[in-house]
Amino acid sequence: MTTNFYIPEDHAPLPPKSAEIITTACDYCIVGCGYNVYRWPLEVANGGVKAHQNAFGVDFPTSALQAWVAPTQHNVIMHEGKPHNIIIIPDKGNKHINKNGDSSMRGGLLAQKPYNPKTGTRDRLTQPLLRIGGQLQPVPWGFALDIAAEVGNHVRKVHGDNAYGVKSFSYQYIENTYAVTKYALRHVNTANFSFHDTPSDVTSTPGFRDAGFDNFAPAYDDWASADTLMVCGTDPYETKTVLFTQFMMPAILSGMKTVILNPRETAGIAFMKKHGGLHLDVNPGSDNLVLGAILKVIMENGWQDKEWIDKWVNNQWESNSGFGQGTRNTPWQWRTTWGKFQTKGYEDYKKWVFEQKEYDPKYAAEVAGIDIEKIYKAAEMLAKPKADGTRIKSSIAIEKGFYWSNNTGNTNAISSLATIIGAGGRAGQVIGRLGGHQRGGLGGGKLPRNKSPEKVPGRRRRALDTDRWTYSGHTRFAHVIGTTWIQSMCGTQGLQKKFWELVTRNPHQVYTYDKKEIIETLKKRADSGGMVVINQDIYLRDPIGAKFADIVFPAAGWGEEDFIRANGERRLRLYQKFNDAPGQAKPDWWIISQLAKRMGFDGFDWKNSNDVAEEASRFSRGSRKDFHMVKIAAHKEGKTLHEKLREFGTDGIQGPVFYNYDTGKLVGTKRLHDTELMQDKTRLKEMGLENGPKGANVLGKKLTHFNSQTGKINLQKHPWNLFSDFYEWITPKEDELWFSNGRINEIWQSGFDDVERRAYTIQRWPENWVEINPEDAKKRGIESGDQVMMYSDRVAAFKDTILGVHGNDFQFSSLMKNGHIELSKAAVTAVAIVTPCVKKGVLYANMMDMRQPSNSLTARVVDQISGNYNFKMGVANIRKLGESKYKSEFRSFSFAPRNIV
Repeated sequence: MTTNFYIPEDHAPLPPKSAEIITTACDYCIVGCGYNVYRWPLEVANGGVKAHQNAFGVDFPTSALQAWVAPTQHNVIMHEGKPHNIIIIPDKGNKHINKNGDSSMRGGLLAQKPYNPKTGTRDRLTQPLLRIGGQLQPVPWGFALDIAAEVGNHVRKVHGDNAYGVKSFSYQYIENTYAVTKYALRHVNTANFSFHDTPSDVTSTPGFRDAGFDNFAPAYDDWASADTLMVCGTDPYETKTVLFTQFMMPAILSGMKTVILNPRETAGIAFMKKHGGLHLDVNPGSDNLVLGAILKVIMENGWQDKEWIDKWVNNQWESNSGFGQGTRNTPWQWRTTWGKFQTKGYEDYKKWVFEQKEYDPKYAAEVAGIDIEKIYKAAEMLAKPKADGTRIKSSIAIEKGFYWSNNTGNTNAISSLATIIGAGGRAGQVIGRLGGHQRGGLGGGKLPRNKSPEKVPGRRRRALDTDRWTYSGHTRFAHVIGTTWIQSMCGTQGLQKKFWELVTRNPHQVYTYDKKEIIETLKKRADSGGMVVINQDIYLRDPIGAKFADIVFPAAGWGEEDFIRANGERRLRLYQKFNDAPGQAKPDWWIISQLAKRMGFDGFDWKNSNDVAEEASRFSRGSRKDFHMVKIAAHKEGKTLHEKLREFGTDGIQGPVFYNYDTGKLVGTKRLHDTELMQDKTRLKEMGLENGPKGANVLGKKLTHFNSQTGKINLQKHPWNLFSDFYEWITPKEDELWFSNGRINEIWQSGFDDVERRAYTIQRWPENWVEINPEDAKKRGIESGDQVMMYSDRVAAFKDTILGVHGNDFQFSSLMKNGHIELSKAAVTAVAIVTPCVKKGVLYANMMDMRQPSNSLTARVVDQISGNYNFKMGVANIRKLGESKYKSEFRSFSFAPRNIV
């Protein structure tokens, strides 16, 4: 950890002509800007200010838009055991993403990430640790791995595979996620598995998947080529800065209109409003109602895209062809065979919308807390034909603030809105996620859903809820990989208390260095109803590693190994290794392979990360990130997969990747669901697809059609009554306010290596904070800079793993009635920021301050259809505790509103 006292450096060295240049990409947001790493030994003289003296080939001081170096873009690292200078700057030669070398604040500080014991990174994990006598002690790799393997095998043998739980990142690098999922799902074969952002192994956008939309079908160019762009649940400037500044902003300045669905107004939203944007500042969770009302207005006026609907929407018989067929253990089938979402086509859907009283614009506007005229205006901006009769080209982008509140209902509704207005697979007419993390997930196995003990009514299994399974005491061995499990889930404080009961409070604790005794002690803990915790990470995270882990494995990350990952337009790059991992830290794939071999699993004899990638490539076939043909081309040229991908530099290549056997060239895919591709003979010829796919190429359905049973879109209902009882219960009572949370530009995710380890950032945001509207603040006597407490005595938690029998068993009101919901208390403190940016009646806090996790105040109750949490919905009281030092110090925090343009 570093201190919150920032003394800026005033100079940085220039790389000499001899400096090596290594390509990489930013490790933070979904945009994945391209960067160059300049590396040279410490004993080699730095570059000079004359063009012939430095690697940039320019004279210093430079002119605008030429290469330059900020002090924060320099660091000293170890390479092959020797100290080297590095400069990490945006690649000005990048043609597709951060063109001309643009960067966000997060990317501009990338050089501060690598390990350097003189910086805030000094607390990197450098060797395996074992908890002895309550303290983590250093031990050899083999010692720690042997213990983990033997205890893990014991738990599986005695308590079953589902007693071995795996909680892992999904966003990291392909080599790591493939290794983790191969191990957990194919070999351990546990249903007790989930990724970092959900309690179950389920899709985050169920409505998208059921309609047939891929989350990341659009290209970045598509977000700049509409007449009207609708953005739901995010401010792209705050969270995807370069995507906004390089693609959306120029389009807005050229006349693209915007419709924004979000409770807050920050800089990007203020910019959009200034240039004609419409802000639907809805109350949290009311999005479905507003979308239903907009749809009703569009259809009442006959503004739907009839030609698109006739050609690309399933009719009754086409829809039925995909329902009730074969086994019903898949999410698509059990969600839809209930009959709650299926329609017989457009006319049937229209009839249903008109029958729903809650989609009356007056009612929707009242519940959402917005002006009713905004609903009519949004409908016009999205769908009303132009004066000459031609259609408006509209695109829709969503993100977590939207789909993590009424998860199924919202994603169904937005999919239906997109379909009605003709947004699907054409330039300027697309729908997709804007994204959070970059996309590094690749499945090495499938969730054994048949082993999940949880069922919905009938014979349909649902993915195991790992939080509830653990809370109920069924997880005896928790393997946590690269995620802060406790803080990142809802009802944080209740979950942390359960970990304390199962791990720390259990009488079977290790007090010896004897391996056999350690193993027997941990087995006894698991057998007595307790839990053993193994943690892989790059820093010791509190509490999962610092307080609860019995064994900690030090991981290697960005810049410390060759890795592959894709960005938000499926652009694959090689993130090259440029520095040594600290101490004995190893990449996650290596840790998994060593553990797997000790547990008796075969197929883990990888020598390097390229071996993992090459094995994984065939499992990418047919996916949005399909890179199998890169390996095919590489081997034809006598190269490895990593070597071939390195040739694409910071621009990379968009998946799915095709290999033209005639020209010997690899060709990427601009967008998925490209309904006009088959008419583009030139493009087809370039891809080598003019006569269909050749050789190992896979022409998947989603390339030219939609990912449904027919290749057309399933137009879905989005019933409010599946959510309305929970919404009514959680709506603020008496002095409560809505509580929501999210990212802020300067901090990435949990802040594990920026706000906690960079003096500049921690000085800017030294503590948790909460935004409150001036009217709400005045009523409670709160001013900016005051220390406040947010608290609630009705944090709902779904506590049991149940078998659904009746149709409404998973309805919130039924769970309450049947005793499956427990109410607990939670409280977190923060520094108040009084601002009109946040809607009246709503509090907005940092998504995941590690010390004061705001998810403590959000309900640990999953969407009954999807199994996802509604992270963005909670309620809280707020009261002043006193004045913080920041109120008068003026050295940290800024209380200026974030909607300044």
